Amino acid sequence: MADMLVRFWGVRGSVTTPGPATVRYGGNTACVEVRCGDRLLIFDAGSGLRPLGLALAAPASKADGTPPRAAPVDADIFLSHCHLDHVWGLPFFQPAYAPGTRLRLWAGHLMPDHTLAEAIARLIGHPLFPGGGDFFRADIAFRDFRCGDTLTPHAGMTLRTGPLQHPGGGTGYRLEHGGVALAYVTDTEHRPGGFDPVVLDLAAGADLLIYDCTYTDAEYPAHAGRGHSTWQHGVRLAEAAGAKRLAIFHHDPSHDDPMLDRIARDAEAMRPGTLVAAEGLTLRLPAAAAARPAETPPDDPPRLV
Repeated sequence: MADMLVRFWGVRGSVTTPGPATVRYGGNTACVEVRCGDRLLIFDAGSGLRPLGLALAAPASKADGTPPRAAPVDADIFLSHCHLDHVWGLPFFQPAYAPGTRLRLWAGHLMPDHTLAEAIARLIGHPLFPGGGDFFRADIAFRDFRCGDTLTPHAGMTLRTGPLQHPGGGTGYRLEHGGVALAYVTDTEHRPGGFDPVVLDLAAGADLLIYDCTYTDAEYPAHAGRGHSTWQHGVRLAEAAGAKRLAIFHHDPSHDDPMLDRIARDAEAMRPGTLVAAEGLTLRLPAAAAARPAETPPDDPPRLV
């Protein structure tokens, strides 16, 4: 059974934050690539989806001199929710313009009042996007489900889902494959003094928990009700759930590199092995093994597998 590989392409929340103050951790919004053997799963479609798409669609050189064409892609994209910072990478996902690409987009927070196809049509429709999506050449399927459903996107994979505490709703995911469990839980507000049982269940014993750590505990009271959590609560959650490792994720736009460095030091002291997600960080979760996941520093050359 193949290992599970996880690569971060966008780790920021709310809005992109380009510039010298965020160059090390990155300024793109949420997008995480997961490889299970030859299957490609993508969690959220923030602005980080664009560089992922460019890497996937990079044309191979041709010896005969004919112009290369972008290789088609087969992928599942699982959305936590449809707020702009989690979907605005879709119109700029290069494989969507390549004939032969097959994309399945999933969302569990919209029914019964809305559908995912309807939401994306608004995003890329007139007058907000040129062409209204008519330039797409991919085969795109929209798959709505209800939070709490257990999905089987491919043989040997189980994807458990649960509702999150976020304005307009959201979906948390737990992917199980090859004896490995990955929990992707972002854009959710914690319960002060306790734990959301849905989140606790998704995170239970996970090899890696990617969690919404937008604020610090000191910042949280001024932002209560906005649907986000703190890195300290993420550490407490990981400990209570018995998750092997926590990735601090969905960084607030005001958290620059020096602040995230401080959070990384404090989190390591609070729970050794905790990491702050950065663009380019790649983790290998060994199949059917309890070993601590190996990591590739984000400043290493990009590695697609």
